[in-house]
Amino acid sequence: MAAGIGSGRGLLATMAVVVVCSGVVQGYLTPLLPGIGAHLGIGSVGQNNLYLLSQLAFAVLTPLLSRLGDLYGHRRVLRVSVSMVTGGSLLMAAWPATATLALGMVLQGAVVGFFPLLAGILRSRAPELGRTGMSVLVGALLVSIGGGGLVAGSLSEGHAVAGLWTAVPLSAAALTAALVLPEGAAARGGHFHFGAAALLTLGLVALVLVLAQGSTWGWTTPASWGTAALALVLLAAWVAVEHRAAHPLVKVRLLRGSRLAVVNVHTFCLAFGTIGFLGANAVFLGTDPDEAGYGMGWGSRTIALVSLAMVAVGCLGSTATPRLAGRVGDRAMLALGGAVCAAGFLTMTAGGGAAAPYLVGALLVGLANGIFEAVTRTLAAEVVAEDETALSVGLNELALSLGAAIGAAVIGALFAAHRAAPDGPLTLAAFRWSWTVCAGVALLGAAAGLAFRHGTAERGPAPAHPARPAGPSRAEQPLARNGDAA
Repeated sequence: MAAGIGSGRGLLATMAVVVVCSGVVQGYLTPLLPGIGAHLGIGSVGQNNLYLLSQLAFAVLTPLLSRLGDLYGHRRVLRVSVSMVTGGSLLMAAWPATATLALGMVLQGAVVGFFPLLAGILRSRAPELGRTGMSVLVGALLVSIGGGGLVAGSLSEGHAVAGLWTAVPLSAAALTAALVLPEGAAARGGHFHFGAAALLTLGLVALVLVLAQGSTWGWTTPASWGTAALALVLLAAWVAVEHRAAHPLVKVRLLRGSRLAVVNVHTFCLAFGTIGFLGANAVFLGTDPDEAGYGMGWGSRTIALVSLAMVAVGCLGSTATPRLAGRVGDRAMLALGGAVCAAGFLTMTAGGGAAAPYLVGALLVGLANGIFEAVTRTLAAEVVAEDETALSVGLNELALSLGAAIGAAVIGALFAAHRAAPDGPLTLAAFRWSWTVCAGVALLGAAAGLAFRHGTAERGPAPAHPARPAGPSRAEQPLARNGDAA
């Protein structure tokens, strides 16, 4: 093991390399797709299908990689995940084509395992870093998401596919970092429930498919209703199988445990607006006010700079969260994130689309994003036993992904209902309704945060493998030290 990597700042710096890769991979492809599509002859439908494929990979791999990490070792599974992302990034950059883009984006879906697996290592190897370490990683993630899109867009101005190389050196650096990271807690071992994994995978595929394609199919069409019903049946069957399994894939009690449930509901509500709104934000900023009567008429680079400003204030919110939580408590921080998010969207609504209030509102939304991502990822790791950390954080990541997907779907439905003509431009009412709905959901998230109860990590029945000595583990001791003031 390299000197200085095993604990403390060296460990955190090494993890930050992996997190930066994660952010860039999540942020660099979206602005490239239109140019790449035109270069390779991939139409808008094909581009949408590629984006859908990546969302399906995210949804499916999140719980699977998290669970595998808890069972067989966080570092081991992290190395596999980073290798998949590195291979996918290189494949797309070196041989850009429709098929390689599709395969590469599926392989890049393994990026969703980075944060849960790193959280498992951080909690067991450097508990003294506690919430500060988690907030630093969240800040690095947010900045790299915004920066990755800006760098990729700049590279692609001369050649459409040049931006695909953005992730290659970063993923190689992340692979190097993963090779020197220490292992987290000792691998538990056990059985991977393939039947439960198949039901969960198919159920999540159906759910994400209807969310992504519902506006295209029509929300009231048999295709939408049938896919939604299939998702419910498969997920219900998965829950039933997990209840009876001697070695469940996901302990269902984690989903209904009161503290983690509150954290996940809050995550869903805040992701609904802060992330689900990002596409609508680009549309509004790029709309020509002379033609539509609203918007800024800005180009892609200026829009990217606005997004980067939102990320920057989010990073400030993330790094300030541990200190604020130490003063006012976790419950207050959850409520604050929801209130700031709602204030941002209400500022946009009250401003009527004018530039100054819109930008102020957008910055407030970015700040709320940093606050909620820091506090929810931290709490998702702390409210469960140490050997369930990666899975708990993975479930929280899934709540974030679903919240963002449903938010984007709802905004898309509102856009479809508020056009000047069937094929005409959007009206300002479409945005006003979207901002208002996002504000309302954010307030629901604030209310959910007020229901958070303080306490120690929730535990289930004793595991089948030999138990550790009685008493709190190293990772659980900071929980008491970082407890709520409220």
